[in-house]
Amino acid sequence: MTDYIPTIGLEIHAELKTRSKMFCGSANDPDEKRPNWNVCPVCMGYPGTLPVINREAVKQVLKVGIALGGTIANYTEFDRKNYFYPDIPKGYQISQYAYPLVKGGSLNGISITRVHLEEDTARSQHAGDFSLVDFNRAGVPLMELVTEPVIRSAKEAGDFARELQLLLRTLEVSDADMEKGNMRLEANISVSKDPKKFGVKTEVKNINSFSYAEKAIEYEIKRHIEILESGGEVEQETRGWDSVNNKTFSQRKKESSHDYRYFPEPDLPKLVISEIPEFSIEELKKEMPELPWERRERYLSMGLKEEDAKMFVADFKYGKFFDAVVEELGGFGNLTSTGKLNLLQIATNYIVVDLAGLLKGENVSLNPKHFVSLIIMISNGVLSSRGAKDTLAIMVSHGGDPKEIAEREGLLQQSDESALKVIVDQVIEQNENVVAEYKAGKEASLQFLVGQGMKISKGSANPGLLAKLLKEKLL
Repeated sequence: MTDYIPTIGLEIHAELKTRSKMFCGSANDPDEKRPNWNVCPVCMGYPGTLPVINREAVKQVLKVGIALGGTIANYTEFDRKNYFYPDIPKGYQISQYAYPLVKGGSLNGISITRVHLEEDTARSQHAGDFSLVDFNRAGVPLMELVTEPVIRSAKEAGDFARELQLLLRTLEVSDADMEKGNMRLEANISVSKDPKKFGVKTEVKNINSFSYAEKAIEYEIKRHIEILESGGEVEQETRGWDSVNNKTFSQRKKESSHDYRYFPEPDLPKLVISEIPEFSIEELKKEMPELPWERRERYLSMGLKEEDAKMFVADFKYGKFFDAVVEELGGFGNLTSTGKLNLLQIATNYIVVDLAGLLKGENVSLNPKHFVSLIIMISNGVLSSRGAKDTLAIMVSHGGDPKEIAEREGLLQQSDESALKVIVDQVIEQNENVVAEYKAGKEASLQFLVGQGMKISKGSANPGLLAKLLKEKLL
């Protein structure tokens, strides 16, 4: 069974972040709870209504195309994709067929066929013996990206989709939230023993999580191989994913493009991109932010660990705060490069572990200048690890200067030898058995004694100095 070669192609839909829908003035609000609230005669398909192209939606797809290194179309047009279903009020969907906005490009090493723009469908809700349709989503601008059939594994497909989600969020063109349906994934899967021939493909539609996508692809690869090994033939069809039973199920026979009877949309103008100044590549590039892979490479070149760099790229609020901290650290011209790197490493650790733990996903409102002051206090030994954590917690909950907080709360690290010698005497007196173990050669006992000293000092003692004084006392 191992000599079968999987071939996977992805179709990914992402709702765009525009104020209004694709062809009308109704609000584009994915959080609207009232059914059939953001609707109008245009998106409801009333006779006699005329669509108008959403300029911002076109612009957003062009930005995605530039980021992917694709070829931006000079000429483009919209088409009618004809099919009847309750969630399509007009009896057709306005999409793009022969002339998409973007052709080619790549992401994560995966070649892309096209990126085009269309309108979303309404949302069907099934309950018992009847179904309801909510038209709030009907007509929302929808970007569709189609990859070449060059993906070989479920993991490779999942990695591609995650990187695309990062890109869409970085460009601020889509929230790309899988759980809310802002981003939906469809996978075309086939297997073959001949690397030059494709097998019969099946399409698994409307997958709303990366893990489900990977599971569905793995399931289909295994299912195809089992059918072929038993002498059967794989049937071309559309399937769904059952997340309860972790299996795909048949929905309908797969349509071909001719089944949709595509033809140019007569109610919309053709677009010549070069004749629209704001759509020129030069103008669009001026608005492009640092892309995810560029940010990731920048963080790695600064000496960050790969997992920390990934976090700062994936979670923009922490990446933005980290960049502000780096900018603040750049103002310390009297520090050596080694000193700055040390501060950077401390800052990274406290953001990734402590700050993220305190915020639990909330936005970062911490003053970067105050945070840098805290990092310098840690580096200089003014604050112990415990004292730093407690100071940071107060900074997050109430704000304020870390030095003032530490002084007020008694969190400054004690490095006064005379004061620490009093603590050393208490530790020795209260832990006679452990002291005897240490004197008998059990080195690990020293750490226990240091811990007891830290407890007595409520975390304010300098642990290094405390260990030194304990050793001297126990000689």
